[in-house]
Amino acid sequence: MGAEENRPQTTACRPIHEVAGAAGLLESEVHAYGRYRAKVDLGVLQRLSDRTDGRIVIVTGITPTKAGEGKTTSAISLTQGLGRLQVRAALCLREPSVGPVFGNKGGGTGGGLAQIVPMEEVNLHFNGDIHAVAAAHNLLATVIDATLYHDRPIHIDPASISWPRTVDINDRALRNVIVGLGGRAHGTPRESGFIITAASEVMAILALATDLGDLRRRLGRILVAQDRDGSPVSADQLRLAGAMTILLKEALLPNLVQTIEGQPAFVHAGPFGNIAHANNSLLADRVALKLADVVCTEAGFGSDLGLEKFCHIVCRYGRIQPSAALLVATGRALKVHGGVSERASGTEDIEALKRGAANLAAHLGIVRAFGLPCVVGINRFPTDTDRELELVRNLALEFGADDAVVNDGFGQGGAGAEAMAAAVLRATELPNRFAPLYSADATVREQLDLLARKVYGADGVSISAKGNRQLERLGELGLDKLPVCIAKTPFSISHDP
Repeated sequence: MGAEENRPQTTACRPIHEVAGAAGLLESEVHAYGRYRAKVDLGVLQRLSDRTDGRIVIVTGITPTKAGEGKTTSAISLTQGLGRLQVRAALCLREPSVGPVFGNKGGGTGGGLAQIVPMEEVNLHFNGDIHAVAAAHNLLATVIDATLYHDRPIHIDPASISWPRTVDINDRALRNVIVGLGGRAHGTPRESGFIITAASEVMAILALATDLGDLRRRLGRILVAQDRDGSPVSADQLRLAGAMTILLKEALLPNLVQTIEGQPAFVHAGPFGNIAHANNSLLADRVALKLADVVCTEAGFGSDLGLEKFCHIVCRYGRIQPSAALLVATGRALKVHGGVSERASGTEDIEALKRGAANLAAHLGIVRAFGLPCVVGINRFPTDTDRELELVRNLALEFGADDAVVNDGFGQGGAGAEAMAAAVLRATELPNRFAPLYSADATVREQLDLLARKVYGADGVSISAKGNRQLERLGELGLDKLPVCIAKTPFSISHDP
């Protein structure tokens, strides 16, 4: 059956209670949002606490290009392919942000015959989670300005306020603004700005919280400014963490939808990868691991961003031991890395492919540095030639992949991903030497140096005088041994594009 005969818009969804029941959820654990989507009660984790976790596979990719790699499509088709192999599989993805959905990126539900449904609801206002994050974030911003206006309960230094406002739209004009104009009754004039909601610290906290109490504690520790004596000011000191938690009470629950072939898909939280940690919620992973034998979770951007942060941040807080990685590549993207234009990437060019393969080798090296078995999934495009696909496969094996398989999930759904799914399944059974690159007691300074050298391929790190002062301040506050979450461009492993 061709794509035109079975488009996701015309695919009949199974009622969400059927999907949930087949996945092993009780009816009382499913809070339906209409017929085809739901939230999952966290009581399932207590009910299944004695059940052995399934295996988790991290879906990552080479450095993104405009030619496209298709990590989301690959993660979905991998789940569908595992389903065709009669494996109990579940999918975990981040929620799409409205900004990118209406921008160049488009939707976040996959493509072709590898999609999650209902597509429109997932892409737009999905169960209200992102709106709840924005409300909690902006409530804190409002209380900061109210505290500044009343000069109590804390005497805040206006110049030290670091908490912006947020909106889930790409609005360039709001990035840098002046607030508090209009006279004394309207506040204290100061510089501020808006960030997109997916970049909010509240979103990152939601994605890492393990239960309602943990969410409340993490929100309370948010630092937003300094008082006039130079001491940090937290959300707890502003007496706001409880109110923020209430706004996020429903958003904390993982969302359940389905692939177009009926597998359960947990789509929850949406921290960006170039500034936050680029992975769906820890709670979604935990629920999926209790219900499924194999969980496919997508880490945003390339392995130098999403996978690195999954291994160092998500695994640390969630005590997760990944079983394998699927590294997504395309011939088109590798040719772009080899110096050809996006428009020309649809034409066979063996030499450009060989040049661009250096990027594939670098990302395989990153995955290998964590001790994970790795399969390269070669996402097929209609313009790919057999010679190009075979070359990518041979190069991947030469660079150290455990296997390399062409994936045609876009064109054929699960049937086109069966071979890749079988290879990934074999990889999860290989010896696993997974370990973070730095220890839990490494300082931020040590982490920066190690990540720059072992992940980005740099010789070392040069830190400015201002940066050194900030690192010293972190040490004074006892925060210098938290895992670092690096903000960097997603378009380059090193400084050299």
